[in-house]
Amino acid sequence: MDRLFPAAARRLSPAGRARVLLFLAAALFGLLAVLARLASLEGLAAPQVATVRFAVGVGLTLGLFRLRPGTFRPVRKGLLVTRGVLGGLAALLYFYALALIPAGQATLLNNTFPVIAVAISYFTLGEKPTWHLLLALGVTSLGVYLVLGGGQVGFSLGWGQWVGIASAFLGAGAVTSIRKLRSTDNAPTIFFAFTVGGLLVSAPLSLGTWTFHSHAWIFAMVAGVVSFAAQLLMTEAYGALTVAEAAVWQQLTPVASFLWAAAVLGEGLSGVGMAGVALGIAGVVYGSILGRRPPEPEEA
Repeated sequence: MDRLFPAAARRLSPAGRARVLLFLAAALFGLLAVLARLASLEGLAAPQVATVRFAVGVGLTLGLFRLRPGTFRPVRKGLLVTRGVLGGLAALLYFYALALIPAGQATLLNNTFPVIAVAISYFTLGEKPTWHLLLALGVTSLGVYLVLGGGQVGFSLGWGQWVGIASAFLGAGAVTSIRKLRSTDNAPTIFFAFTVGGLLVSAPLSLGTWTFHSHAWIFAMVAGVVSFAAQLLMTEAYGALTVAEAAVWQQLTPVASFLWAAAVLGEGLSGVGMAGVALGIAGVVYGSILGRRPPEPEEA
């Protein structure tokens, strides 16, 4: 399994390795958002982009299982189904939100899932975040708000906004299930559950006219490959970090998405947005350095 991940990361402690993996995952998830947007601009509807993405993920994972027999080892089958359904629905609703409301609003609403996941993990996993981690999560969330909205993202709760909020709650449940699964199931098995669940959810909604524009298919298929890598990295990382610390790192995703959009789509970044990037990075560094809970003292 270790051969799937960067060699430099394997030389670190488990927690340090997990942070490297989450950083790489955030960069890839940011690229995924841009690729999905490009596929939509070229003519694919939101469920169609999701269907292609999940189909590519299923194919790549089956190929991995074929190349490395024994990698597919489901243990908690019921929880794997939960991960697949929640994750698939969350991704599909996020794509719908992107089609219904401005991208900044959709991304900001969806990206509240790490905050929600921290609350869920407190009650379901018994994970108690430190005050440093909660402060870091607040700082990085503020940075995301500044990056995506320039401090001026306003909301009126219409259908698109509710869809974005629903995607966040489903995503929070999905990542909490990943954290619980990582004690028994490996990353490729968990990812396979996600792709199968996502495909079953999105495929029935993708019926209708499909574009034959080659660029749309290229963007959607590359998005599937990028998602494969990003999801494996993220899922592997959840085996070594609490939901709270992972949530801090995942706030880098919308920052990365905005930077990718600036580089690929030519979307500008304001001074307020640059301040948000700096704030987000500062929050991640602060949480990683000071957010670890000290070990419990040994009993005499």
